Amino acid sequence: MTHDMRKDAIYARQSVDKADSISIESQIEFCRYETRGAPCLIFADKGYSGKNTDRPEFQQMLRKIRCGAIRRVICYKLDRCSRSILDFTTLMEELRNYDVEFVSCTEKFDTSTPMGRAMLNICIVFAQLERETIQQRVRDAYHSRSKKGFYMGGKVPFGFCREACTVEGKRTSRFREEPGEAAILHFLYQHYSRPSVSLGDLVAVLQKRGIPNPRRSDGLWVRSHIGRMLANPVYVKADMALYRYFKEKGVTICNELEDFIGTNGCYLYSEPEGGKSLVIAPHEGLVPSELWLKCREKHTWKQKKNTAGMPQSNWLTGKLLCAKCGNPLVFSSKTGKNGTQYRYIVCPHAHGAARCCTGLRGWKAETAEQLLSSLLKTCLKTCYPTLTRQKDSRNQNGVDITIAQIPCEIEKAAANTQKTGGQLPDQKKIRTHSSREIHREQICQPDYDSAWELLSPQEKRLVADILIHSVELSENAMTVTWRGPFLGSVYPSVN
Repeated sequence: MTHDMRKDAIYARQSVDKADSISIESQIEFCRYETRGAPCLIFADKGYSGKNTDRPEFQQMLRKIRCGAIRRVICYKLDRCSRSILDFTTLMEELRNYDVEFVSCTEKFDTSTPMGRAMLNICIVFAQLERETIQQRVRDAYHSRSKKGFYMGGKVPFGFCREACTVEGKRTSRFREEPGEAAILHFLYQHYSRPSVSLGDLVAVLQKRGIPNPRRSDGLWVRSHIGRMLANPVYVKADMALYRYFKEKGVTICNELEDFIGTNGCYLYSEPEGGKSLVIAPHEGLVPSELWLKCREKHTWKQKKNTAGMPQSNWLTGKLLCAKCGNPLVFSSKTGKNGTQYRYIVCPHAHGAARCCTGLRGWKAETAEQLLSSLLKTCLKTCYPTLTRQKDSRNQNGVDITIAQIPCEIEKAAANTQKTGGQLPDQKKIRTHSSREIHREQICQPDYDSAWELLSPQEKRLVADILIHSVELSENAMTVTWRGPFLGSVYPSVN
């Protein structure tokens, strides 16, 4: 397309339709004056922020620019295109590459001169400052309103419906008891307060009694969802017992002591600088504080108990799948009579309401860890067999460097593997750490057995992510699916 055939492009944007903001139509009318009545292309994004360029019409305009169909980009104000310095600089660079001029109706800039470009950059700096100031005001207003008990949006909790109300003379919403769901909620609290009842028992009882979950289309109950309901202070009738509980937990209490009269529920918010804050809500609570605290303490204790001894298994999280139903497996722990913690791998769908899987038997967490560790060490020995000679010089750190660099070296090898069409290099240089002195002129084989044990759980996870796609467990076998050119292999379980 020749230069004479190119057209002007008018771009308009409005993030929020308010009385004090200029509309899309008004922006376009201002920009039409610059075209002197010549044909032009119009691109308008309504309801999009200027914090980035992820806007459909803006991206369409960029595609037209790259096709050579646009001569000038005209906008009412430069912050209509972007309020980000980086995005605006990128846009100006692209306009220069395609010989496209930029015109602002209210700010006259000559982008062909260094001074004009400097003034343009100064203006976009202030545009970004304005955007960040607006964001800060919105955050401050949100937390200010939340501390006064205003409804701040989000999904209505189970057991409630929403109704209009007025707080401090301003219209907002509050929760109101929904009788059907509230009856189920009371049932859950009463049963869970018994010492021998677990979340899984609650799911089984609900299923046995034929009580579906009214919030789900399939009617199923999930243990984690029930646990979050039992721990949510939105249901509790706030009194002095609740005040003392959260005060001991270090939670900021936003209300005075006389507000805790045992009638209203609570909102628990996260503070911008960290921590939590508790606010008395305008709705009435459903559960007495004594019952709520009993369930809350029990649920918290069980969470701590179930996670005891789990950090060493974090590197396998997300890798283990059930060979029967294909769902991710989880770790579970059990305390023996002598106080010893035993960790097992279980299928969560063997305990849920559907019980669609028979689960796994015979798989201990230590067994899977040991077997996969052995396979990974074998893989490392096969694919990355040698160390390079370290030259002694004033500017080098020597042979003894941290073991944490092994995952980085493997990640680089994986990237090189993709570039070479999936073929692993025969000789990959890997540095390893050793507590004993190694002669600098010696070429040695890395001690992968010792090196692996020195890796942190996060570093083991990185190695597993690079080399392993997934691991399927059945009752008597483990199937490992490797990434890249490796082939899946089946290994018998070790009891």
